[in-house]
Amino acid sequence: MMAKLLELRKELKGRKPEFIRQDYGKRKKLSMKWRKPKGIHSKIRHHFKGRRKMPSPGYKSPLKARGLHSLGLKMVKVNSVEDLSKIKKENQGVVISKTVGNKKRYLIMKKAKELEINVLNLNIDEQIKKIEEFLKSKKGKIAEDRKEKPKEDKESKKEQKETEMTDEQKKEADKKEKDRVLIKRV
Repeated sequence: MMAKLLELRKELKGRKPEFIRQDYGKRKKLSMKWRKPKGIHSKIRHHFKGRRKMPSPGYKSPLKARGLHSLGLKMVKVNSVEDLSKIKKENQGVVISKTVGNKKRYLIMKKAKELEINVLNLNIDEQIKKIEEFLKSKKGKIAEDRKEKPKEDKESKKEQKETEMTDEQKKEADKKEKDRVLIKRV
């Protein structure tokens, strides 16, 4: 029953014209998005022959197939692992929100695979591999950075402190010399 409705929806959507805003091709500033023509002499609003079609209820898909994925599942948006517990896997599928980060997305996909829930907007196996590779490369870079940083010896730190002290002493000595020169002039 549902399969027939989905096929019918696909066929109807294939015959549906593209609804484009009036004068979209003539004016650069207009977007393609449909807007109802409201002009008094608009040929599209009057449904003249040979003009663009306007959206109407006749182009709708069957009521029971409306809003469903092509697999016949209702799409449910998921933002966390806890949201997966509310899913009925017989008639619902998961769409992972685009704002979810890689770590959380990875956990959601693992849990969905474990619970055998369909993820409609991603290929689970490919995405899991991609994220795992990314995390491994990131861990490898961090380990390399740690190895590359030379550990400073206590002796070198002491030498730096001594040189800093001598710099301060040099500044004081320069001040004293300037004072002497100024005093001699007077």
